Amino acid sequence: MSQEKQVILEASIRDIFSKESLKERLSAEDFERYQSATETVTYHKGEILFDEQELPKSVFYLHEGTAKLSKQGAYGKEQILRFIKEGDIIGYRSLLCGENFQAKAEAMTDVQATKIPADLFMHLLEHDSKMSFVMLQKIAFELGESSNTVTFLAQKTVRERLAEILLLLEQKLGTDPEGFIKISLTREEIANLIGTATESAIRLISEFKQDSLIETEGRNIRILNHEKLIKLGHVVL
Repeated sequence: MSQEKQVILEASIRDIFSKESLKERLSAEDFERYQSATETVTYHKGEILFDEQELPKSVFYLHEGTAKLSKQGAYGKEQILRFIKEGDIIGYRSLLCGENFQAKAEAMTDVQATKIPADLFMHLLEHDSKMSFVMLQKIAFELGESSNTVTFLAQKTVRERLAEILLLLEQKLGTDPEGFIKISLTREEIANLIGTATESAIRLISEFKQDSLIETEGRNIRILNHEKLIKLGHVVL
């Protein structure tokens, strides 16, 4: 998905879950139910929003912070599936499929979210056509992302994958005032994202720094040359 379309979808999600929009769209009874049944919750860095095989009892709309969705793979190795930032919603896929959670959601920073009970969320989808349409768009977008990930891991070299993942992280999560990508990842987590050994990820990051493609400050990364990374990773943004 282009960055422009991604921004439009993110804006639509923020709009449908804003209290002003909900009050305008919902009946007085449903809005009152939403007000009384939802709660604002806070998770600190490293805390779990939900875990694999838990029964979905709620979905989470993030107001602040970043979380990661990951799955336990072979030999207990964690596989990061995607990141969730403020203005996004998580936990709905398993609920809609009628199955236990197939992944774990963990706070990467302090996170503040609205916790929406499962029965209320399903009721809103049935009665709020605008919410249903935007959620359908979101599911279609994530299906496309999953297809791209399969190609990404199967056909690109590790060097190309690192170039692409850095660009995509910057596009999805943005940058801080100093230009660093708004997420602090360990070298092991970066290796996990690009499907390689931690040692290989460390070596590649060092090479990217030597080539003046990026600079690092601890775990933080700033892209210095977007054009070269785009060409290196054969990326279409």
